[in-house]
Amino acid sequence: MRRSLLALAGILAFLALWEAMPRLGFVSPLFLPPPSRLPATFAREIAGGHWLAAALASLRHYAVGLAIGTGLGVALGVVTAINDRLDTFLSWVIRLLRPVPGLAWVPFAIVWFGVTEAAATFIIVIGVVWINFYASHSAVRAVDKDLIEVADAFGHRPLSTKLVKIILPAATAGILSGVRTGLGQAWMAVVAAELFGIAGLGQRMMQASSLLATDVVVVYMITIAALYGLSDSLFILIRDRLLRWQR
Repeated sequence: MRRSLLALAGILAFLALWEAMPRLGFVSPLFLPPPSRLPATFAREIAGGHWLAAALASLRHYAVGLAIGTGLGVALGVVTAINDRLDTFLSWVIRLLRPVPGLAWVPFAIVWFGVTEAAATFIIVIGVVWINFYASHSAVRAVDKDLIEVADAFGHRPLSTKLVKIILPAATAGILSGVRTGLGQAWMAVVAAELFGIAGLGQRMMQASSLLATDVVVVYMITIAALYGLSDSLFILIRDRLLRWQR
C-alpha cells in the first residue's frame, strides 16, 4: 500500500508540474497544453469518430506485425542456436541487417507495397524481429548442457525430442523476455509506420501536429501509452501462467 501511494504521489506531482508550466507562463499552452484540457479534446476525438477508427487501425497493424515479427524472430533464433553451421553461415548477414533502423526501410516498404497496410506491417516486423531473434538465440544457448547430457543418457537423443522436452522449456523464460520487449518496440514501430500516410494513431498525430493541435497529439500519445500498458499487463498474466511450473 505504501509503495502504491508513493507511485500515485509521483504521478500527481508530475501532472501538477505539467499543469503549472503553461499556466505560469514558462511555456506557451500552444506548445505544451495543460492536462486539464485533454479530457475535452479526448471527448471531441471520440465524438468525431477519429479516435476509435485510428485506434482500431493501429491495433490491426500492431497485432499482425507483432505476430509475424515475433514468430520469425523466435524461430530463427532457436534454429540458429541449435545449428552451429547455420549460425555461422548467417552470422554476418544478421550483423549487417540488425543495425539498420526500421525508418530506413520506409522507402523500400513504399516501393514494394505502396502506401498500404502491408507496408505498415513490414515496418513493424522489422522493428520486432531482431529483438526476438537475439533473445531466443541467447536463451537457447544458455540452456544448461548437463540437462542435454541427462536427456541423452535417458534415451532422448533425437534433436526434435530434446528441443520439445528440454531446450524450449528451459529457454522459455528468456524467449518470453524478448517477446515482452518486442511488445513495446512494436508500438514505436506502429507510429513510425503510419507517419507516411497509413491510417492509424501515427497518421492522426501527424495531421494534428501539422495544424499545431498539440492537445490532440498528446491525447494520442497517451492512447499509445495506455494500449501498451494494457498489452504488457495481459502479457504478464499469460507469462506467469506459462511459467507457473517453474515455481
